Amino acid sequence: MRQDKVLSLVGLSTKAGRVASGEFAVEKAVKTGTACLVIVSAEASGNTRKKFQNMCAYYEVPIYFYGTKEELGAAMGKEFRASLAVTDAGLSDAIMKELANRD
Repeated sequence: MRQDKVLSLVGLSTKAGRVASGEFAVEKAVKTGTACLVIVSAEASGNTRKKFQNMCAYYEVPIYFYGTKEELGAAMGKEFRASLAVTDAGLSDAIMKELANRD
């Protein structure tokens, strides 16, 4: 697997206990205001993408579509994940900076 700074930062956030993963946990983090950043897999279903895009727009949480479900899951030490929320401002800023460099 190639070295990926975004996925490394996701792993670091997970180790720090600053990540909510899975659809229900991410939704709860966004709605309670604890989510600083939402990352949804680029291969997530259209329905999932639309749901999180609308939710994040309403609650003013930055959202990015990045990586495969397997890559996101592996970065977190899980099987696969379609969505995750980073709940730490500093870590989410670092991830957003990396994602901005890719565009």
